Amino acid sequence: MRRLILLLCLMIASAVCHATASAPFVERSLDLHGKTYRYQVFVPDGWTTKQTWPVVLFLHGSGESGNDNRSQLSQGLPPWLKQQGKDFRAVVVIPQAPDASGWNGDTEQMALKALDDSIKAYHGDRERLYLTGLSMGGYGAWQIALDHPGMFAAAAIICGGIGHPDDGDPLHIEGIPANVSDPYAWVAAHIGKLPVWIFNGAIDDVVPPAESHRMHAALQALGDDVRYTEFPGVGHGSWPMAYATSELWPWMFSHRLAQARARR
Repeated sequence: MRRLILLLCLMIASAVCHATASAPFVERSLDLHGKTYRYQVFVPDGWTTKQTWPVVLFLHGSGESGNDNRSQLSQGLPPWLKQQGKDFRAVVVIPQAPDASGWNGDTEQMALKALDDSIKAYHGDRERLYLTGLSMGGYGAWQIALDHPGMFAAAAIICGGIGHPDDGDPLHIEGIPANVSDPYAWVAAHIGKLPVWIFNGAIDDVVPPAESHRMHAALQALGDDVRYTEFPGVGHGSWPMAYATSELWPWMFSHRLAQARARR
């Protein structure tokens, strides 16, 4: 039996290494509530079972929704990885939200199951889990951070916000009590001591920078580890500049969950 288990492990490792040799993105699938979802995983060059790896969960924007398991690679972090990812030393999980859905409810559960399955398959380090998203995925990143405090060591949120259904905003965070006078402060208080780097275009007319300003101020008021970068003259498409920020990844990977727990 032990030999059989060893053989299976070697077969899995061989398949993973073969996939990474041919392409950095591996297609995977999962079943949730009777439905099959497909997603992509970026596997770093030189991946091996001899060590554990940081794992990044990337959430795309609304324009990349669907079920083709390809569109979510077209914007944000995946294109940057295609160009610059040879030296990127982390696994990246890239789920795809179905059309007409946000990153909440079943879609949120699906993204987190994709993350959990990938941690197991690619020797992920649960002390080094990171969260990032853009536009709709930025809202989704705030949603997941709110729903699962203490899961991630750091986050990078690009042109995302909190929103409010009473303002007619189709994108908003669920779970904020209706009687809360300041939803930004409420979210900041409930995501734990999560280090966050927030990005926004200065002339974004889809997700106004005021959304990021308010979250930045709310986190600062709590003394949290928060950074804010605003790109002058840039509209909604601020993610190429954000992911190309040279300090972003060293900053992000410098954080571990043990440090976050010590700050609480």
